[in-house]
Amino acid sequence: MSHNSAVAVYKSVLESICSDGLYKDERVITSPQSGKVMVSFPQGNEPKEIINLCANNYLGLSSHPEVIKAAHQGLDNRGFGMSSVRFICGTQDIHRTLETKIADFLGMEDAILFGSCFDANGALFETLLTAEDAIFSDKLVHASIIDGIRLCKAQRHIYEHADMNDLEEKLRTHASNARIKLIMTDGVFSMDGDMAPLNKIVELAEKYDALVAVDDSHATGFIGRTGRGVHEHYNVMKKVDIITTTCGKALGGATGGVIASKKEIIELLKQRARPYLFSNALMPAVVNATLKVLEILSASTERRDRLEKHTKCWRKSLTEAGFDLKAGNTPIVPVMLYDAKLAQEVSRDLYAEGVFAVGFFYPVVPKGEARIRTQLSAALEQSDLDQALDAFVKIGRKHKVIK
Repeated sequence: MSHNSAVAVYKSVLESICSDGLYKDERVITSPQSGKVMVSFPQGNEPKEIINLCANNYLGLSSHPEVIKAAHQGLDNRGFGMSSVRFICGTQDIHRTLETKIADFLGMEDAILFGSCFDANGALFETLLTAEDAIFSDKLVHASIIDGIRLCKAQRHIYEHADMNDLEEKLRTHASNARIKLIMTDGVFSMDGDMAPLNKIVELAEKYDALVAVDDSHATGFIGRTGRGVHEHYNVMKKVDIITTTCGKALGGATGGVIASKKEIIELLKQRARPYLFSNALMPAVVNATLKVLEILSASTERRDRLEKHTKCWRKSLTEAGFDLKAGNTPIVPVMLYDAKLAQEVSRDLYAEGVFAVGFFYPVVPKGEARIRTQLSAALEQSDLDQALDAFVKIGRKHKVIK
């Protein structure tokens, strides 16, 4: 196929994405990430302030002055970048300090840092599992988990979302054929905002002698009494074997992934995990800033408590207004619209009303499950939520989503 022919194929695909109402626009922020952000409009108007209901900035730490100061100190004291992978000359003292402290925060023996949690999930399965082993994964696990599982040769069994009867049936049928059994789930599911029933998963793991791995990216820092995650929420902190998570959401919102587990598992990952062996180490500014985040979280639960209060208020207000919400008790509150084009239109109208809330549709969520995914942050004020609710009601009525 010639160059021009290939370009024509891609153009046709893009036109199809647009006509199906599935094209994803990118809106430009001209300020630091926070509860309110400055955005530019394509019409050439002056940037304006808008309420942000679609960031993973759950604890409002992305632009916290102490976190920014710590990042500057990382630059000043350890430089801009490592220019190397960890096993050559890319390991600084602060890398090991962060691994130790985040392992302690999560209640694990040790931890290993990656460029992102996508990399962490890409490393996990290929390193630890062979064709003799089996994975039992929730149907709605994150895309990075799906891609990571595809890289390994283990037997793959998918159970219906949060369905413990289906999980047990698959364990009963297939567990005896496997050397190592690994149950894999998200802690908080990023599109629906519900939690995996981790207490019940742990019970089944003990019954069938399986390991439990949890991607807690949308929980670390704020779920659980002291923000340790879903395993703290269900009081099974010592019974989860592997946690993958990110520094790019509640823990400052920059970048960086983590796997925390037993020392032997972490050591094997350091020896064989390809995203770790062949990627530059995390930049010192991110490492130093994340250390400051852990210090802030260990000193007080004020931010996660504030976030919990916002979450309850927002969910109650939307429900009373008549919106169709996914059930849950996390800061991810999906407003269900079911139609991709409608989700795009509602999102655009909310944006014009001063509320940044993005529509989600296929392939990010299943066909026919389009929604506006709203996310709460400790950086928001109650007045922001009141204003956002007024906008949702106005636009909901306009599109006949609510009466």
